[in-house]
Amino acid sequence: MKKRLVLTMAALALATVALAGCSSTGSGSTGTSSKSAPVASGDTLSTGTTKLGTVVINGKGLTVYMYTKDTVNSGKSNCTGQCASTWPAVTTTSATPSVRGVTGTVATIKRGDGSMQVTLNGWPLYTFASDSKPGDVGGQNVLGTWFVLSPSGTKMTASAPSGTSSSGTKAGGGWS
Repeated sequence: MKKRLVLTMAALALATVALAGCSSTGSGSTGTSSKSAPVASGDTLSTGTTKLGTVVINGKGLTVYMYTKDTVNSGKSNCTGQCASTWPAVTTTSATPSVRGVTGTVATIKRGDGSMQVTLNGWPLYTFASDSKPGDVGGQNVLGTWFVLSPSGTKMTASAPSGTSSSGTKAGGGWS
């Protein structure tokens, strides 16, 4: 029983630290701890259908998000450290990422770790660690700062229909 309580407390402490990273406004510096691997094959960005409509997805089919605490066209990501663990950067090995169906302007920025993060209309792009399969949109409108993008690169503000949010993304989910 005591061991179980210790493990539970350790898990809660780890979750609190991970989630706290997402509440930071960031220093404006580029990150050094992005764990996302470059897309191995296929298009870096394309489009997919979700409950929110047609959205931008990465090469693995996962929904792509923009972060309103980033500054458009700044060449920097404000999601670093623990934030980058929850919101991995969409990266590429090519200065000219492959796209299909995306009509907005696609480019890259250099992150602090030397990787190239993909941008759409000047916004650095991310996936949400809790989205586990194509079509998941659990990161939509988290903290009022994370949003999916349309193929033209426009922020989509519609909320995910009830039952589509991943754990911890609902209002009052502990992220502030």
